[in-house]
Amino acid sequence: MDHNRLGHSGLRVPALSFGAATFGGGNAFFKAWGSTDAAGASRLVDICLDHGVSLFDTADVYSNGLSEQILGEAIKGKRNRLLISTKATFPMGEGPNDYGSSRQHILESVDGSLKRLGVDTIDIFQLHGQDTNTPVEETLSTLDQLVRSGRVRYIGCSNFSGWHLMKSLAVSDRYGYARYVVHQAYYSLLNRDYEWELLPLGLDQGVGALVWSPLGWGKLTGKIRRGRPPQPGTRAHAIPETGPRYDEESLFAIVDALDAVAAETGKTVPQIALNWLLTRPTVSSLIIGARDEQQLIENIGAIGWTLTPAQSVKLDKASEVDSPYPVWHQRQTPMLNERTARGGPPF
Repeated sequence: MDHNRLGHSGLRVPALSFGAATFGGGNAFFKAWGSTDAAGASRLVDICLDHGVSLFDTADVYSNGLSEQILGEAIKGKRNRLLISTKATFPMGEGPNDYGSSRQHILESVDGSLKRLGVDTIDIFQLHGQDTNTPVEETLSTLDQLVRSGRVRYIGCSNFSGWHLMKSLAVSDRYGYARYVVHQAYYSLLNRDYEWELLPLGLDQGVGALVWSPLGWGKLTGKIRRGRPPQPGTRAHAIPETGPRYDEESLFAIVDALDAVAAETGKTVPQIALNWLLTRPTVSSLIIGARDEQQLIENIGAIGWTLTPAQSVKLDKASEVDSPYPVWHQRQTPMLNERTARGGPPF
């Protein structure tokens, strides 16, 4: 397993991480992801560790805490072999302080996650969403307190806008607080919005990407094609209204390119889509999910080989879309943005 630095921190994480959102299936939404029980989770954790996938990502809101609880059961006796990442921000109750990034909610969330996971320390704690109602200073001073106390080792955020992430980094620098070293963000061949602002910010500020849904909400598995809509039993069929918007013809063009590269490499469509992402600047790790052992082993096959430059260009062209302003204007003068164009130094 390849390992990458998590942003500009000293922590090294595996190129592939396991997403535990499939554990529990506590409601209709998460049942569409998966309903892995404790015994199944333990088996999947063992397979991951055998293949070097040693970072496990979850969140308090996944099945209302059940994902964390099942993960905690599955890692008993294995804690020294793995890293745990969890998140909080979204509602965990009906009360006025049961959501957000306030001191009150963050401290309660960390206490709850530690208890459900059955551990003393969270390796990577991330804010699951952007809260513009709470002062950034309050949020970051609380996170800094958690790092200094040892209950959290590294901090990050998820689904932030570029301006809010940059504001947070500036406040951390001003007061000497712990800094975000990771941004858990959506990024895939189907939706490359991450590249417009968040990728250059990550390069400049040393924030690594922990990519969620790298297969485009299951639409880059090769199961959806022209004349073949999402099939029963898949997330794309069960909850079609979720996830980012996309143009069907764009999806089909990307799948065509993936098929062409698959024919050249002997790899599967999902393996190629994942491998392409691992070559992108700032990407520290991809979060892969799996309902069963076969799916997990296939996804792990995305590492240990590389696309040729020509194959990468083929995928780049098939997935390229028009950029928003001011990105399209900035790209007209590449000499002013050489570092971003080159991708910058690896983390």
